[in-house]
Amino acid sequence: MSPSLRSSSPAAPSPDPGADPGWEPRDPTLPAPRAGTRRRAPLPRRLLRAALALFLLGGVVLAGAFAAGYLLVDIPAANAAAVAQSNLYLYRDGTVLARDGEVNRENVRLERVPLAVRRAVLAAEDRDFHTSRAVDPKAMVRAAWNTVTGKGRQSGSTITQQYVKNYYLGQEQTLTRKAKEFFIAIKLEREKTKDEILQGYLNTSYFGRNAYGVQAAAHAYYGKDVERLGPAEGAYLAALLKAPSAYDVTTRPENRPAVLARWGYVLDGMVGEGWLTPRERAALRFPDPQAARAATGLSGQRGYLVQAVEEHLASRGILDEKTLAGGGFRIVTTIDPARQAALVRAVEDRVTHRLDPAANPADRYVRAGAVAVEPATGRVVALYGGIDYTEQYVNNATRRDYQVGSTFKPFVLTAAVQSGARTQHGEPITPYTLYDGTDRRPVEGWPGAPYDPANEDGESYGEIPVGTATDLSVNAVYAQMAVDVGPAHVRRTAVALGLPAATPDLTASPSIALGPATASVLDMAQAYATLAAHGRRGEHTLVAAVTRDGEPLPLPSGEPRQVVGREAADTTTAVLRSVVASGTGTAALGAGRPAAGKTGTAEDDKAAWFAGYTPELATVVALMGQDPESGAHEPLYGALGLPRVNGGGPPAEIWARFTREALGNAPVRDFDLHLMPGAELPEVPPVPDDTDGERESEQDWYGTGEAGPEAKPARPGKRAPRRD
Repeated sequence: MSPSLRSSSPAAPSPDPGADPGWEPRDPTLPAPRAGTRRRAPLPRRLLRAALALFLLGGVVLAGAFAAGYLLVDIPAANAAAVAQSNLYLYRDGTVLARDGEVNRENVRLERVPLAVRRAVLAAEDRDFHTSRAVDPKAMVRAAWNTVTGKGRQSGSTITQQYVKNYYLGQEQTLTRKAKEFFIAIKLEREKTKDEILQGYLNTSYFGRNAYGVQAAAHAYYGKDVERLGPAEGAYLAALLKAPSAYDVTTRPENRPAVLARWGYVLDGMVGEGWLTPRERAALRFPDPQAARAATGLSGQRGYLVQAVEEHLASRGILDEKTLAGGGFRIVTTIDPARQAALVRAVEDRVTHRLDPAANPADRYVRAGAVAVEPATGRVVALYGGIDYTEQYVNNATRRDYQVGSTFKPFVLTAAVQSGARTQHGEPITPYTLYDGTDRRPVEGWPGAPYDPANEDGESYGEIPVGTATDLSVNAVYAQMAVDVGPAHVRRTAVALGLPAATPDLTASPSIALGPATASVLDMAQAYATLAAHGRRGEHTLVAAVTRDGEPLPLPSGEPRQVVGREAADTTTAVLRSVVASGTGTAALGAGRPAAGKTGTAEDDKAAWFAGYTPELATVVALMGQDPESGAHEPLYGALGLPRVNGGGPPAEIWARFTREALGNAPVRDFDLHLMPGAELPEVPPVPDDTDGERESEQDWYGTGEAGPEAKPARPGKRAPRRD
């Protein structure tokens, strides 16, 4: 290099080859970075930083929200709804039906509640109550997730939160209420001891039967003070907290298996917590509660009507039981006071006024239930639940523990026509199709266990048309028809017409045709109303309007929909007209109007049914046998002075008298039927002009000593058999 190009600056010292420069040398193969730029971190690192920032920001926001909520939400005064108001029930015309909702509550100190009862409640509701915090966020998140994913609505609430809801807030399911409940529970735990909270919870919880608090529940279910309750009784009261009405075995006998399972769950929880030894647990037996005693203001039919309305509100999701029990609601029902009175008079005239338990022990067993529905609207216009709500608490119109018998057979015929079913020989099923009606004839084409149902009184009929087999209620024919149609399709048709899918013993097998299912009178009235409405089903309803503080509550629309074809429904109606005209239901001619119907008898004659309809009104009547002391189902042999109580006897007579009075002077309407091809039936004879609705002379016609609608003329030397 030229000397002139050398720097005049002092020479920089040479770096020490062994020294660490403190920085990483740049790769000479890479281009030099631009001046004023910084190296960016790799993408994964940047994403991690962003996530961390969001997490920290979320934590700050949550902390702020928690702090704000804690500062802003104070423990309020006791909710006025904790002292329930009255509910007002009105007939459809606005007149008062009943007032209900007076609170039955007696607060007690925790010391009066036996330790076993307290522990039973904890085992049922919050086993970690004494060791856990006031709120359990994990349980709340888990419950919310289970609710969202369809595993059932769950609250995830601790006993402290439930007490806050009962005493300070309300039962509404809103995020605002849940948020308040959360913060109040946290604050309450700082101000009250666990024992004080548990005492408040036990005094405010609802146990059903209008009983608020454990003391009221002890009297409502066992007729004694709470301190006299044992572990088994305490476990049952604890079980009630989950679903008071559903777990009351006196009003819902069909739910007994679920009640026993819940009762066992509570006791098993006590064993698991060491509060009860396995030996003590094994020695306990389920303590059946006493029959419920209703308030005298609900005497007569009023209590049954109120009970049915409350069950309807809860089952349709309009009002849950606890919210309704809080009171303040004005409920307009669909019950017509004139038709309600007519139904009561019909039952009293044909049954209750004829009972003489002192002279005839079988009369002690007689129970009656009836429901009338408008086919066009689905409105329940009359309901008979029993002799008196204050004397007999169980509602015979809504209970589901008696077989419906042959009143189920029309659903098989409807399913056959609806599906275009054929016999085992390939013939279309019509009212004229011939079947073998031989007694104990084994069904054909069923892959399950052999089945050979008996006809009533062992009668054999040989070849018999479907229509005649319906008139005479021939079991052998209908069991085979159920197989030809397909028992599963029969079941689907029955559910479509109106029977609940959860109806006990509604099993898809050949026996389904004979009516082992235990649908309620109300369920059957819904199904027959659908047939009367040409296969259009309007969901039955007992409620026209509900308001609180002047604000209306939304009600389900109940818009009618076609659930089976009109030809299927109308062909069934045509066959059922023949049952009334010349079959087992001739007592229904007493209505003085064109009518269709079917009789039925439960196994061992423990219930007798008549289900029938005119174009304007569908009504189902059932007599049931039950021991008033034990509650056991009993046969009706000898009741009302009859050798047998048949569906064509008192039930059909009640139906005729009620229908005649309920329709009054309204113009007589005939059925407008669209029948399946080949199903044209002979014209039904006109209704006699001199029918009085009671048909007393039929006993002379049949000469059997029983009301004759379900008997045929006796053969020489042979007693006339019973038909259902």
